[in-house]
Amino acid sequence: MDRLKQIAENRLQRINTVFTRFLTDEIDWDDRMIGISGARGAGKTTLLLQYMKNRLSANAEALYASLDDIYFAENPLIYLAEEFYRKGGEYLFLDEVHKYPDWSRELKNIYDNLPGLKIVFTSSSALDIYKGAFDLSRRALVYNLPGLSFREFIELKYRIKQQSFSLEQILLESRKIVPEILDKIKPLKFFEDYLKYGYYPFFIESERNYYDRLTNILNLVLESDLPTIFKIDYYSVMKIKKMLGVLSRIVPYKPNIEKLALQADTTRDTLLKFLFYLEKAGVVKWLSKDTFGINYLNKPDKLYLNNTNLMYALSNEKPDKGNLRETFILNQLLVKNSVSYPEKGDFLINGKYLIEVGGPSKKSKQIASLENAFIAADDIEFPDGRKIPLWLFGFLY
Repeated sequence: MDRLKQIAENRLQRINTVFTRFLTDEIDWDDRMIGISGARGAGKTTLLLQYMKNRLSANAEALYASLDDIYFAENPLIYLAEEFYRKGGEYLFLDEVHKYPDWSRELKNIYDNLPGLKIVFTSSSALDIYKGAFDLSRRALVYNLPGLSFREFIELKYRIKQQSFSLEQILLESRKIVPEILDKIKPLKFFEDYLKYGYYPFFIESERNYYDRLTNILNLVLESDLPTIFKIDYYSVMKIKKMLGVLSRIVPYKPNIEKLALQADTTRDTLLKFLFYLEKAGVVKWLSKDTFGINYLNKPDKLYLNNTNLMYALSNEKPDKGNLRETFILNQLLVKNSVSYPEKGDFLINGKYLIEVGGPSKKSKQIASLENAFIAADDIEFPDGRKIPLWLFGFLY
């Protein structure tokens, strides 16, 4: 355990605390067990270390450990927790829990047997939280950390801090909000860069190697996470890669499941399971007419890649601008809202607000007779009636 403490101390000393993610202020850190899920590269490890460095008192007995450390090849997690607790441990921060077999059952035992210990754990994939939810039901409160919002990208890269806004504020008070933002920045100057490389915080380390790193992360998800969690074999991984290659060229896409299954050389039912896995892994987003959750027994009404950066990373050509617009707004909306596929328009949010996405010349006649309907228009700075600047939806979190 002493070695783990030394590693944690070294990491804490090196961590940068100038920029912190929005989720840090939304987590109820008083809960006894907290889970943080999210795609690889979203910044979960940084969030943990920043909290330890910024928010815990100097006298707090806290330990950070990554469960992919070689220590856990021979030492059970529960033994570490018990030893730490006996020596006065108060906070146990566990990173990469999906690297540890039967992690959810051991966390359940730690929670039940060590009542004075607070546990915060992360998983590099929503897949793992999903699979472990049964053991941890009624014990862990789980939060999801998405990639950067457009607002956070501007803060991280340019150190220009802006507040976030609710969906209602953006839709109904944009005439007040936009001038306040434009006093500090010119959003359209930064927006295209965000669409290309601004979603994952590691862009700050090297923009030149960004897509190489993003591709490596995607390969880890496909070749390591999916087989570990869902027990699929090498040939299934190859079929998923083939399917993803097809999807990357055609999304957003109203799927013909039979045709797509044929292209991926698999069956319809297997294809739907593969799409379900990719959705849970944060690689694709699927949109349905209802919002009762993702279920691989029912096909999605429309498919998207998770974010616009993936569109650039997986395509040999520049992505279509209309597709980028739709992918961007869906990605930003889903963090704090439910989104479904409507009969008219592009997106129905929270069962109430209808959004049509388009360019600067997009007319309002399509939504003129509809209540609570708006246009999210690209390449404009100011709102015009029910036409809202597309970039403003990047200030939702």
